[in-house]
Amino acid sequence: MFVDISGFTAMTEKFSRAMYMDRGAEQLVDILNYYLSAIVEKVLIFGGDILKFAGDALLALWKVERKQLKNIITVAVKCSLEIHSLFDTKKTEEGLDVRVKIGLSAGHITMLVFGDETHNHFLVIGQAVEDVRNAQNMAHMNDVILSPNCWQLCDRSMIEIERIPDERSVKVNFLKLPPAFNFDEFFRKCMDFMKYYPSSGHNTLRLACLLESDPELEASLQKYVMESILKQIDDRQLQGYLSELRPVTIVFVNLMFKEQESVEVIGSAIQDACVHITSVLRVFRGQINKVFMFDKGCSFLCVFGFPGEKVPDEATHALESAVDIFDFCSQVHKIRTVSIGVTSGIVFCGIIGHSMRHEYTVIGQKVNMAARMMMHYPGIVSCDTVTYNSSNLPDYFFKELPKKVMKGVVDSGPIYQCLSLNEQVVFGMAYLKCSINEGYPLLGRDKEIKYFMHNMKKFLLSNSSRVLIYEGMSGYGKSQILKEIRYLAQGENHRTVAIALTKVSFQQSFYTIQILMANVLGLDTCKHYKERQTNLQARVRTLMNDKLHCLLNDIFHVQFPISREISRMSPLKRQKELEGLFMKVLEQKVKEERLIFIIDEAQFVDTVSWTFMERLIQTVPIFIIMSLSPFTGAPCAAASAIMRNRNTTYITLGAVQPRDIRNKVCFDLNVRSIPKELDTYLVEGSCGIPFYCEELLQNLDHHKILLFQQTESEEKIGLDWNTMFKIFFRPTDEVKMLTYSDEGNEVCDLASGVRLKSLSPPTSLKEVSLVQLDSMSLSHQMMVRCAAITGLTCTRELLFEILPSSWDTTMMTEALATLVESNVFDCFENGKSLRLSQNQIAASFEVHFRSLSLQSSDSTDGCDGELRELDKEVMHCHIVRFCTPIMQKTAYELWLKDEKRAMHMKCASFLEESAHRCSRCKGKDFVPYHHFAVDIWLNKLDMHVLKELASPDEVTVKILQFFDSVIAKLKDRDHQAPLEPCLCEEALLIFVLPLAQHLVVLGENRKALYYFLEIASACLLLGDNYTAYVYLNEGQKLLRTLQNEKSWSQTFERATFYSLKGQVCFNMGQMVLARKKLRKALNLLNCVFPNNLLSLFFHVHVEKNKHSHYLNSQSHESPPPGKKMAQLYQKISCFSLLWQIYSLNYFFHSKYYGHLAAIMQVNTALETQNDSQIIKAYLDYSKYQQMSGYQGVWFKYELMAMERIASLPLQGEVIEMVAHVADTLGQIKFIMGHLDLAIELGSRAHKIWTVLQNPNKHSTALSRLAKSLLLRHRYKQLFQALDWLWRLSVQEEHIFSKASFYLLCLDIMLYGGFVYRPFEECLDFVCQNEDNTVLRFQNGVLLGLYSDLAIWYGRLQEWDSFYNFSNKAKVLVTRKTPTTVYFVGIIRYLEGQVLHLQKQIEERSEKAQDIGVELLKTLENLVVQNTSGPVFYPRLYHLMAYVCILMGDGKNCDLFLNTALGLSESQGNMLEQCWLNMSKEWWYSNSEFKEDQWLHTILNLPSWEKIVSGKAPIQDIEKHKFLMKVNILDTPF
Repeated sequence: MFVDISGFTAMTEKFSRAMYMDRGAEQLVDILNYYLSAIVEKVLIFGGDILKFAGDALLALWKVERKQLKNIITVAVKCSLEIHSLFDTKKTEEGLDVRVKIGLSAGHITMLVFGDETHNHFLVIGQAVEDVRNAQNMAHMNDVILSPNCWQLCDRSMIEIERIPDERSVKVNFLKLPPAFNFDEFFRKCMDFMKYYPSSGHNTLRLACLLESDPELEASLQKYVMESILKQIDDRQLQGYLSELRPVTIVFVNLMFKEQESVEVIGSAIQDACVHITSVLRVFRGQINKVFMFDKGCSFLCVFGFPGEKVPDEATHALESAVDIFDFCSQVHKIRTVSIGVTSGIVFCGIIGHSMRHEYTVIGQKVNMAARMMMHYPGIVSCDTVTYNSSNLPDYFFKELPKKVMKGVVDSGPIYQCLSLNEQVVFGMAYLKCSINEGYPLLGRDKEIKYFMHNMKKFLLSNSSRVLIYEGMSGYGKSQILKEIRYLAQGENHRTVAIALTKVSFQQSFYTIQILMANVLGLDTCKHYKERQTNLQARVRTLMNDKLHCLLNDIFHVQFPISREISRMSPLKRQKELEGLFMKVLEQKVKEERLIFIIDEAQFVDTVSWTFMERLIQTVPIFIIMSLSPFTGAPCAAASAIMRNRNTTYITLGAVQPRDIRNKVCFDLNVRSIPKELDTYLVEGSCGIPFYCEELLQNLDHHKILLFQQTESEEKIGLDWNTMFKIFFRPTDEVKMLTYSDEGNEVCDLASGVRLKSLSPPTSLKEVSLVQLDSMSLSHQMMVRCAAITGLTCTRELLFEILPSSWDTTMMTEALATLVESNVFDCFENGKSLRLSQNQIAASFEVHFRSLSLQSSDSTDGCDGELRELDKEVMHCHIVRFCTPIMQKTAYELWLKDEKRAMHMKCASFLEESAHRCSRCKGKDFVPYHHFAVDIWLNKLDMHVLKELASPDEVTVKILQFFDSVIAKLKDRDHQAPLEPCLCEEALLIFVLPLAQHLVVLGENRKALYYFLEIASACLLLGDNYTAYVYLNEGQKLLRTLQNEKSWSQTFERATFYSLKGQVCFNMGQMVLARKKLRKALNLLNCVFPNNLLSLFFHVHVEKNKHSHYLNSQSHESPPPGKKMAQLYQKISCFSLLWQIYSLNYFFHSKYYGHLAAIMQVNTALETQNDSQIIKAYLDYSKYQQMSGYQGVWFKYELMAMERIASLPLQGEVIEMVAHVADTLGQIKFIMGHLDLAIELGSRAHKIWTVLQNPNKHSTALSRLAKSLLLRHRYKQLFQALDWLWRLSVQEEHIFSKASFYLLCLDIMLYGGFVYRPFEECLDFVCQNEDNTVLRFQNGVLLGLYSDLAIWYGRLQEWDSFYNFSNKAKVLVTRKTPTTVYFVGIIRYLEGQVLHLQKQIEERSEKAQDIGVELLKTLENLVVQNTSGPVFYPRLYHLMAYVCILMGDGKNCDLFLNTALGLSESQGNMLEQCWLNMSKEWWYSNSEFKEDQWLHTILNLPSWEKIVSGKAPIQDIEKHKFLMKVNILDTPF
């Protein structure tokens, strides 16, 4: 019986093109085995057995005596019809129709067993085998066809048939059994004659299953199992582990025999072919999967790239093997025709069948295509396009074949014949090639090119040889570098010869020199051998005897007469004569012009050519430039000598920078910008390797993920939650310069709903990872696969938890050390070291004077010692991370569905215990009291630990003395037992984030939503708005699936969701959106916030009464329960943001809404009875009162806050509360202009944050302290504060601290009159970090940096640079946030606009007056609205005075100047006071303005060291101010 199942090939093809990693082998193997096992079980039940599987077909056998044949045919027909009944209405869940075709035959068969001493195969041949194949070929879907012999031998009375026109075979319609016929009794009698069929007493389908263990029999049977499968069985790998979708190369070999050959003759030929095929495949780790015998032809299905057997250059090895097999088998005289089809692509590799009858096989479109090519292109070696491209062999090894229609192949693409793999000198064919277009820029390799220019200059100026070698892994862009060098090396007095080698170039001796000399002698352009011969005669006539010309015949394919002298020469003598001639030619040539040889893929230079080049560089002044991949073994002696030569520069290429990857993507796509999500995906996924980036882009394009649209302005786009972050991401200036055309104005976007992180990697990149994975031991593979389940990053503890139970810590440590050494994993001691490594940008290259492969390894003792040291390092590591995301994704896809789910469950259960804030923060939720509101804990841990608080003490000391006493206690405590740092960021990274992903995979949507909200809240605490936004969007998808649930916890989750959204919008400066989200959250929390004035005044009255009640009553009630507390905390968060939002609005009713929100925050905090919330609410209320101009009230609440904090014991979170109070008071005093008090409070806040090790809060406090010191001219303290800020930014790799530091450095140069860090360093920081998500999507520090740079260039009157930074700042101005750093930025921006107004007035612009009036109005509003704070008023009035004098309004100018001076004096703002006095003196003097006044000033700015040493007097420093240019007499107004 031959059963062919249709539909599986199409199904395999569909799964191989799957976009996401969660689609693949698991679905395919489940569906495939569901149907196959049903067929196998039917065959076994009806007494047959499975002889062979053939992909999605099988051959079954009933072995019977002649007298039983008629009855057994009836049984087989009954079995066939029942198999068809299984598939009558079957359609897979994937929508694919699955049907079967069955052929039956009867007769004698012969078994052939063949192979070598290690492996056996078997075949069945004979007329019956041919008949069953022919019968199946005649069948249509759901047909059963009987062969002529089968129809002759069957019981015709039992079978109703239908004749097939012009055929002797017949089609079965049904069995026509007599009415009283008992088929079960009939079947039992038939089975009595079959000894292997069990009786009714045995609970098994075959008696062989009951055999006892027999080592001899097992050893015999093992010869029929593939070696790679035996290895994994011996290693006790699970059966599911063996099944996967993977890229392989298929080699299908068909042998057709001469007519009338006997079985013995055919068997001998098959044996010879099999032995040779096995030996050829073994060299490159290929294997024979199965052997078929049909239609007088024998077919071998050979596979390269089975699990554990994948090696680099797989397609090349497959073609080499195919040509070798073809040449050998064509010489076997019993074989008439040899046909070979070679294809490459993704196929299913795995176990198919029934639990009692299964085999390891390959199924897929590429297998089917190779079989079709083998039959449709007989007598040759043919290959598909993928193999042709992947082989990287020269075009002249192939010939394109005419396209043919092949059954089951929809679009084969071009098919090629592989002619031969013997490398020859084919003139004009070995030129350096590159897949990139001619006009493509070389991105990210500027320094590498500079080394070439340096060596080129040395070469041209000297009379000595030079060698420049670029070493790098495949995909690093070596060919592109050489192509650029070939272009740059062109010149009048030197000639460049560029060639590219291939893998087979190494196999032919002296090949590289032959190609180079053919180019040097000008033979590459000759069209005929006679032309080459004439050229050669003219070139070498004076250099060698005519009798020796025939030495060149084989080299250059010419036909000089062979002389007697040459015919008698030994091969060695001929080679020496030839090398001598070439050396003379080159010596003569370099006298005419300098020679530069460029060799791509130089690892394929043959040994003889290396030897010649070694002599060449010692004899002839020549410049050789090579690119090569690292040698797999030790290079030859000559190659080593060249690399060690003192005139050799050896450059090891590394990954390109993220910015260059981004530029490459924009250039390749010809777009102005790409979304941040795509940028992150490509930068991380490519690992800085250009080829990886190209493959990832092609994969995205293939799946239609990339969308292209015209750029629109922000006004046209509109602002909502989905567009918020896209609006502010802009391409760099480099990208704009690199785009193909000025007309193109498109941007790239992503298709909606795409999960980039879950995308399956492209096949080409999977192959790279699979090669590395298959080279590992099985135990190391298991560790990599287990780690892949956890994601990119995990802890050692989690990894150990999910490894098989047979592993111990020693085994894990040794395996981990090996994998770290192999660059599969990186290990980190803690989360901080992980963050530091992620922020570091590796160098794109290293310069050596010799290859790294030449490093000596005298003994294995050194390596063992290094490994032991690595073991120790790994033992102390806490975090493990994959070096490349591609490896993690590839290894993840190897798991099947059920195993994957079980592993995710293990991870989730383990991570749940640590998925909360760190121990320093008491292990709380990131969303306060979150787990009380939502009962989702897997482990049901009770996190609620409440302690009695100490009774309040009287406040007996002043505020500053109180903080001093706290600092003294902390120092004493620090001396005894230092406080542990906050590790919440680490907990987020290695526990909470992975846990959420595991829960998504497990389908636990409620739990996943809980943790996505925790993640978003944690990101906001850490100042990362963009990441919070990303995970809120992930949570939004889950929220939609849970909307039908009406539980309270679901309502709370929605409220939390909107509250967090509101915080993101608030931090982004989108106040209208923020207000909507926050009011929505309050509504879900059953808290009414009024919408009209009547309701507003009523609620104000109610809340005031409630507030009085809370303050006057001494409540001793217990705190609210956990769920109630969670609600109250969310309300407090919403109210705190709402009053700040309303305070920014100038409409009269806004201050009433703001006042209501502020008092509701205090009342809600009092309701919680939580000291921390109450103290924060008191301080917020005090700040609101002061900003609103209410006198007298604010002081009361500051004292209340101090009284409460002083009453608490100095332990745990109280220390952080003290720091918060000092910090907040310092902020309030700074904003209100009390600079001395701000300095005192700020310095104390700094000391406490230093102990607490909170970089976010610490950097803010230091930045504000430094600003206060700068305004007060306290330079020595300022330098100390700047030093602290710089150290903090470096130690913590804290980008916000570093940005604040450079903003202060720019302010010092612009206003302080000296230099702390040079301008170029500040500018470089901005250019390098302006795309950082923390800076782009946080408050106004980037606005301040852009504005300061614009002011700098405006003062220098370099207006192009001014416009560049001013326009960038303008985009950020609309993101209005009530933060100090934003108001610093907006005032700096306006100062830049004032400078620009001066330029427009000088140019007598028509719009100058309107712009001046509008600018003055904006400055006045900032003062009148009282939103920025009094500390900024002196600068605002100063700018208003300058605008007035520019426009000729001297009266108001005087008014504003005097107001600014009065405010500066009262605040102690020495910086502004000094500048105001200079302006007043300058504006009304007769001194002439120098055009280069600011340039002259900055050239004379002293360094801060001179101030410290006293070399630069303070009086002189104060004179280094910018004198605003003005001439009242020339004003046009």
